[in-house]
Amino acid sequence: MEGGAFAVFAPSMNSTSNHNDSLVQVRDLVKHFPVEGSDDVWRAVDGVSFDIKQGETLGLVGESGCGKSTAGRCLLRLIEPTRGDIQFAGRDVRAMGKRELRELRREMQIVFQDPSASLNPRMKIGDIIAEPLLIHGIGNKAERRERVAGLLARVGLDADYMKRYSHEFSGGQLQRIGVARALALNPKLIVADEPVSALDVSVQAQVVNLLQDLQAEFGLTYLFISHGLAVVEHISSRVAVMYLGRIVEIADAKELYLNPLHPYTVALLSAIPIPDPKEKRDRIILKGDVPTSRNPPSGCRFRTRCPIAIDECARIDPELREVAPGHSAACIRIDGYADAPVSEVRT
Repeated sequence: MEGGAFAVFAPSMNSTSNHNDSLVQVRDLVKHFPVEGSDDVWRAVDGVSFDIKQGETLGLVGESGCGKSTAGRCLLRLIEPTRGDIQFAGRDVRAMGKRELRELRREMQIVFQDPSASLNPRMKIGDIIAEPLLIHGIGNKAERRERVAGLLARVGLDADYMKRYSHEFSGGQLQRIGVARALALNPKLIVADEPVSALDVSVQAQVVNLLQDLQAEFGLTYLFISHGLAVVEHISSRVAVMYLGRIVEIADAKELYLNPLHPYTVALLSAIPIPDPKEKRDRIILKGDVPTSRNPPSGCRFRTRCPIAIDECARIDPELREVAPGHSAACIRIDGYADAPVSEVRT
């Protein structure tokens, strides 16, 4: 074992990389699940494209069932995509064989939504965190133990916890253990799949702050998947909004929250609670039945619930287009297809 292998947690960086480089490039990602006894498919992810820059956090938000978690797992090839192109640090992820993919696992990790379900209850915490090191043949037993102790300390837990089992911990502590396991191999990218949705609000803030501290210290890149818009605003550099398998809007976080363009984004943001009870916000209640990804509507998929839909929305399937620098949306009513602007929905 080379000396100093466990001295730092930071992932290795290419000397030519800078903050503006895209670590991840996803183009036209599709994942369809077959419907048993039918020729139909569930279009969980249906043509998604996005980049994640080195060192940033891309928030991926949307209602439950919109395909955001499936997109994250396809990116890691935990689920095999139906089609599409995935590039990680200039490498074609979909073209990789088992051996190459195994090596890639050292650079791409995931933090799951439910920490109690993602940790083996029969294993001690120390063994759970050390398992990635053991699988990849990193260090001897003493070195792995030292690494685990350092990881536990870094996520705010006592090193003696490595001797305990998962049922002895609270939900917040378990998620910290999940983060420690994800950090074990010095990854460049972490997909955080609803990492705080199962936690109390006060604990959510602690875990989000921990993720931000780790990102600043080790240069991590995050894909942060959540339906909690307030949490996403706090942690994200940019935000992509998904609806029924498609991205309908993507922009810098501050720009998207101050100036949402797509009517679905506007409706989602109207539901964020306001801390001040004296301040009021007009809540937009979306009407109509929620369609399924098995049989999505023609044209714009949001049109059956959209408060500003027009006849053309049933015929035109809008592409995600840049309508302002760094701000893209998929709606024909944004830039002159009809007389009335999207802002009508904000009244």
